[in-house]
Amino acid sequence: MIAVQGFEGRRVGVLGLGRSGLATCAALAAGGAIPCPWDDSPEGRARAEAAGFAPVDLTRAAGLEGLAALVTSPGIPHLYPAPHPVIGAALAAGIPVDNDIGLFFAALAHADEAPKIVCVTGSNGKSTTTALIAHLLAEAGRDVRMAGNIGTGVLSIDLPDEDGVVVLELSSYQTDLARTLAPDVAVFTNLSPDHLDRHGGMGGYFAAKARLFTQGAPERAVIGVDEAEGRFLAMQLAETPGDARVIRISSGQTLRGAGWSVFARKGFLAEWRNGKQVASIDLREIAGLPGAHNHQNACAAYAAVRSLGLAPRQIEAGLASFKGLPHRSQLVAERNGVKYVNDSKATNVDSAAKALQAFPRIRWIAGGLGKDGGIEALRPFLGSVVKAYMIGHSARAFALQLGDTPHEICETMERAVARAAAEAEPGDVVLLAPAAASFDQYADFEKRGEDFTARVRALT
Repeated sequence: MIAVQGFEGRRVGVLGLGRSGLATCAALAAGGAIPCPWDDSPEGRARAEAAGFAPVDLTRAAGLEGLAALVTSPGIPHLYPAPHPVIGAALAAGIPVDNDIGLFFAALAHADEAPKIVCVTGSNGKSTTTALIAHLLAEAGRDVRMAGNIGTGVLSIDLPDEDGVVVLELSSYQTDLARTLAPDVAVFTNLSPDHLDRHGGMGGYFAAKARLFTQGAPERAVIGVDEAEGRFLAMQLAETPGDARVIRISSGQTLRGAGWSVFARKGFLAEWRNGKQVASIDLREIAGLPGAHNHQNACAAYAAVRSLGLAPRQIEAGLASFKGLPHRSQLVAERNGVKYVNDSKATNVDSAAKALQAFPRIRWIAGGLGKDGGIEALRPFLGSVVKAYMIGHSARAFALQLGDTPHEICETMERAVARAAAEAEPGDVVLLAPAAASFDQYADFEKRGEDFTARVRALT
């Protein structure tokens, strides 16, 4: 655990008592602060009491009185579409509002020997890129901690020694609010519309991501330049065209400028510096990284660990042993020449489009709680779909947007898996890439992916 310094003997409000909120309470207490936890749900308050922290009603003026700061969980709105009432009251009272990421970076200033910190943000591929960076470093013998949005509250970890590395996945909710950001290496994977209600539109969403770089001032910035926003961010950070502090990455473009770049073309990763190729890796047979979108993740991870001193041969060996993450292009099983792939994390159109481009013959399971626009934008990517099997609340609405693509309304995962398996032929891929949220039938995308996996394994 990281002991948060600077609040000794002072009251600090903690709003939201999930994983990160409870870790924040413990870290504050370890540093001598007096945590004042609150959650709108009785279940959250019960979790705090079970952990030994007495809830304080921050919705009342007396609860906010004398607070040195308010630390909020990332899922709670602090600006758009409207601040949570407790945050709004804190802002009106001039109480500093922060999150656990800001506390983490502030705590590093008190560490005798701070490790290197790598932070990964972007719209898609954050989790895979974060896990891949951690895997590559661990395979090379480095002491690694992985935390943030990927699963472990950052204040729960113990810092590695000064030769170790902490790898953090950061969502836009986390980068938007953190009062302190100071990564050694920062990675921007890509940008596509998501969480726009929380950021007041696309500009606010990009600005939230960009804070990691413009405020964080990393020693090395790894920037995906396949979108205009990435190219703009790289331009802002680079002093000259050949500035090696910025590593541009791409999946599909050839980058051979004066600076440092890593790109993937036709399944091969290439590293270029000062107009010359210095390394190349064949990604085509790496089972844990299928498709162009995962090749972009490989480029981002490669660039990040190269900047930390790993050699291309070390990285190539680590890539080959990477098994991928659950629910993200995860190969669940192969039976009678048919592969079953769980990409339940593909909850929006952009991530589903990348999954649909990863395989030549797809029996596509999609649907759930659809987002604005449905799947209309996926029509250019349906050429590889042999047949679609629609599930969930949006099954019929999605079916109307499929055009001439053969489809079947299955409604449930059980029926969709059974029908796809019955009709699949050798060489087909049964792909769960929902292009929708899971909350109509499942608690989260993990539960949806686990249901798919369980039903596939029952077949095989």
